[in-house]
Amino acid sequence: MNFHSSRAWITIAAINGATAVAAGAYGYHKLSGDQALREVFSTAVQYHMFHTLALFAVAWLAANRVDRAAYWAVRAGWSFVGGICLFSGSLYSYALINAEHVGAAAPIGGMLFLTGWAMLAWSALKKPE
Repeated sequence: MNFHSSRAWITIAAINGATAVAAGAYGYHKLSGDQALREVFSTAVQYHMFHTLALFAVAWLAANRVDRAAYWAVRAGWSFVGGICLFSGSLYSYALINAEHVGAAAPIGGMLFLTGWAMLAWSALKKPE
C-alpha cells in the first residue's frame, strides 16, 4: 500500500472513525453503572475521533503536497495512528479491564498527538522544492 496516497489515508481514517463510533457505543452501554469509568472511556473516544479527523487532513496534504512536504504529512499520520493506539487504547484498557499497568502509554500517546500536529503544520507550511 502506498502511504503517500490519499486513498490509503482516507481508508485508515474511515476505519478509525468506524472504530471510534463502535467503541463509543460499546463503552456507553458496557460502563453504564460506573460514571467515572464512563468518563475515562468517553475521553478516549473523543481523542480517537478528533485524531481520526486529523487523518483526513493527512490524506489531503499527502495528495496535494509534494516531496518533503508530503513526507511530513505521512509522518504526521503515523504519529496520529500511534497516538490513537497508545493514548486512547490505554484509556480503553483501563476503563474496560482495569489495566492500570498500561497507564504509562497514555502520556506517550499524547506526545505522539502533539508531534503529529507539529509535523502536520510543518507539512502545510513547507514550500515546494
